[in-house]
Amino acid sequence: MQTFEKIAVDMPLTPFSDDAPMGLSLANVRESFPITQSRAYLNNASIAPASTPVLAAMGYFMGDVRDNGRNRYPLWCDYAQTEIKTRVARLIGAKQNEIAFVKNTTEGLITVANGLDWRDGDNVVLPDIEYPSNVYCWMRLAKFGVQIRWVKSRDGRILLDDIAALIDRRTRLVSLSAVQFSNGFKQDLAALSELCTKRKVLLNIDAIQWVGNQALNLSDIHVDFLSFGGHKWLLSPIGTGIFYCNEKSLDLLDPPNVGYHTVDRGEAHMDYILDYRDGAARFEEALSNFPGIWGLDAAVRMHLCVTPAAAQQRIGALVEHAEEGLMRMGWRILSPRERQSERSGLLSFTRDGLDVSGTVKALDAAGVDLAARAGALRISPSFYNNEDDIDRLLSALATC
Repeated sequence: MQTFEKIAVDMPLTPFSDDAPMGLSLANVRESFPITQSRAYLNNASIAPASTPVLAAMGYFMGDVRDNGRNRYPLWCDYAQTEIKTRVARLIGAKQNEIAFVKNTTEGLITVANGLDWRDGDNVVLPDIEYPSNVYCWMRLAKFGVQIRWVKSRDGRILLDDIAALIDRRTRLVSLSAVQFSNGFKQDLAALSELCTKRKVLLNIDAIQWVGNQALNLSDIHVDFLSFGGHKWLLSPIGTGIFYCNEKSLDLLDPPNVGYHTVDRGEAHMDYILDYRDGAARFEEALSNFPGIWGLDAAVRMHLCVTPAAAQQRIGALVEHAEEGLMRMGWRILSPRERQSERSGLLSFTRDGLDVSGTVKALDAAGVDLAARAGALRISPSFYNNEDDIDRLLSALATC
C-alpha cells in the first residue's frame, strides 16, 4: 500500500513545471483557445472562454482527488498558499501574504464593506456609473448611518477633481472601478492613490476590468484593498478571484466571515482559539475551490509567459484597429479616447437608429461575440485575439 510520503514524491501537484515556462508566448497563445477555430470572441470583459492549459490544470487536480482522495490535502493547501499566491502576487506587483482567494470580485468588495469599523456619519465616495457589485454593498451600510457621496460622471469619465471635491473629514473610503465596465474609461490609479494618501482616506479598487487587460504594479502605488474575479480578462474559471489587502491595512479589516481556515490550528479542530492567520489568508474562512484555483494558476502562468506589458500592447493595438474601422464605417465611439492614458481594452460604440438586440443576434449568427451595454455595443479583445477577429466583426457589421 502506497504511503502518503511516497504519493507526495511520485506525483507532482500540477501538470506544469514550476521552474520552467509553459512554452507559451504572444506568438502562439492563440492556439490554446479552441474557440478561435470557430468564432471571433470579443467579449472577454464578460466571461472569457476556457483555454487548454486551464482545462488541463483543473482536470489534473480532479485526477489527483480521484486517485488519492483527501491524502494530499495538506499539500494542496500549502501549494496554493505559497506557490500559486506567489505567482498571483508577481502578476500584480504585490506580496504573497497580501493575497486571498475569493469566489469573485463581489466577495472581495463585501469583505471590505462588512469588515471596516463604521461609525454613524461616515461616508463613502462612489462614481455614479459603477457596476452593481460596487454599489449595493455600500448602500447596505445606510443602516449604520453611512452615507454615499456620488461622483457624477462627465461623458463617461470620472475626474479626480470631482472625487477630491466630495472628500471631507468623515470620508472613510473611496471605492471605484479601475476600468469602467460600460465604456472602458481607465482611471489614473497613481493620481487617485496620491489623493487618497494625502487626504488620509482608504482606497478600494474593483479591478476585474483591469487585471489581464492592463498591466498593474501595486508596489508602485498605495492601494488599501483591491478585488478581481478570474472569469473575465484573467481567462480563469468562473468562481475564482483574488482579494488583495495591503499588509499596512490588514488590521483595519475584521474578517466578516470566520471559520476553520480563518485560524491556523492544523488538525486541532477543538482547540477553540480565534487567532487570525497571518496576512490576507485570514479572509479565507473555509475550504477553497481547489479545482478552480488550479485553473486560475494556469491562467496566471499564461499571463506571466506573455507578460502583462505585451498583453496590454496587443489589446490596445486591436482596439485601435477596431476603432479606425468603425469610424470609417460611420459608427460613433462612446469610450473616452481623447487621452491615451484613459484608454483600455474595452471599446463602446453606436450609431443612429441602432437596433442593439437585433445587431447582437446578427453578429452571433455570423460567429462574432460582443456585449450590449448601456444601449450600445462593446467589444473587449484579449491577447489571444488577432486582427482577423476584428476584421470579421467589421465585415459582419457591414451587413447588419
